[in-house]
Amino acid sequence: MDAVQYAHIVKAVGFCAAAFAMSVGSIGPALGQGMVGKEACNASGRSPEHANNIRTTMMLGMGIIETAAIYNFIIAIIILIWS
Repeated sequence: MDAVQYAHIVKAVGFCAAAFAMSVGSIGPALGQGMVGKEACNASGRSPEHANNIRTTMMLGMGIIETAAIYNFIIAIIILIWS
């Protein structure tokens, strides 16, 4: 095999690694956001007078959870650039 074929193999492995990183790394934030949303709905149902505070706290929590997915996306882009 010559160098050109190795370059194609490295590029293909890089694409697979980035796809794997995005798929596996998105599971945790997705589950976390689902749990936060569920608990916020439950809390709003139990005490509707505090719904505004619950919603604000939920949005802050969702943003913090989303940073894990954003970091994962950045890592996937770095893998694509280096491969």
